[in-house]
Amino acid sequence: MPDRASVLDVVRAHPLCAETPLPLLQQAITPAPSVYVRSNFETPTAHADWSILVSGDVAQVTRVSLDALAAMPQHEVLMTMECAGNWRLGMDPVPAGEPWQYGAVSTTRWRGVSLATVLAQAMPASTAVEVLACGADSGPRDDAAGVVRFERALPLEVAMHPDTLVATHMNGDPLTAEHGAPVRLVVPNWYGMASVKWLAGVQLLSAPYTGYFQQQRYVYEMDGDVRPVTRALVKSMIVSPLPQQITTRHCTVRGWAWSGSGPITLVEVAVNERWSRATVAAPASPYAWTPFSLEAELPTGDVMLRSRATDATGAIQPEAIVWNRLGYGNNAVRAISVLVRP
Repeated sequence: MPDRASVLDVVRAHPLCAETPLPLLQQAITPAPSVYVRSNFETPTAHADWSILVSGDVAQVTRVSLDALAAMPQHEVLMTMECAGNWRLGMDPVPAGEPWQYGAVSTTRWRGVSLATVLAQAMPASTAVEVLACGADSGPRDDAAGVVRFERALPLEVAMHPDTLVATHMNGDPLTAEHGAPVRLVVPNWYGMASVKWLAGVQLLSAPYTGYFQQQRYVYEMDGDVRPVTRALVKSMIVSPLPQQITTRHCTVRGWAWSGSGPITLVEVAVNERWSRATVAAPASPYAWTPFSLEAELPTGDVMLRSRATDATGAIQPEAIVWNRLGYGNNAVRAISVLVRP
């Protein structure tokens, strides 16, 4: 097994937070050992008797075992997942939180059971409005009393979507411990905090959830306004050439663009200050990043490259984001510098 340091850029060792190295982001599907990792607490220990408790606003409280999950209809989803704090270091001033650069994003193939199928075992009541996913991980927080458990709620319509998965496999193999083994939630289009790892329970709620990770973390807090982080904002990144790479004048600029609100309709690439329309190809799935490319003739010397994506809703990457206290959702246009030889 490869050493972790060779396949991940570790941001923090305990609990583990690590980025996908930039060269590996050139691949359409991120190799499993290099899929980014975000942990709020230490990793729970998986065991054969693991089960998911389905409770709350239901007709019949139900416990679903791993064997029962394996016997249910299986479904695959290929999707890009990004940590909400990705590129926190690009904000000025840098907010408190994990010092992510721009590698907290990966594209992965997940397999499991639709969450709707699992919920159906307990017969949800018609009064349910949200589904609370409860992880097995927990620990103390400086700004909360006692032990806090990682829990995050979804609107009922998102939870019931057939592509919202209770996943047991990633890229064809069983989940690894750091990626949520033995079972996790996977929520397309949303930032990664919604895809709760080490899933131990789901609760049907008849009122909106107001717990710690819904109202105190993974929120946009600006000028007294607090809103939970939800869908991934439109974003793009250049993956070839890499930052500080030496390249020739004729260069194919390549990258990825994605959005949690709709398909990518336009990507533009700037060489220094001149913007050009890039060629956009079809994504591998509705939830996977969209490839783009531009055949460019670069001037010699130090050259700045930027990319800017637009999605089907008309949302476009901003030049700069409105700063928020916890440093989430930085989808601003990002520049990289390359050295061009004659």
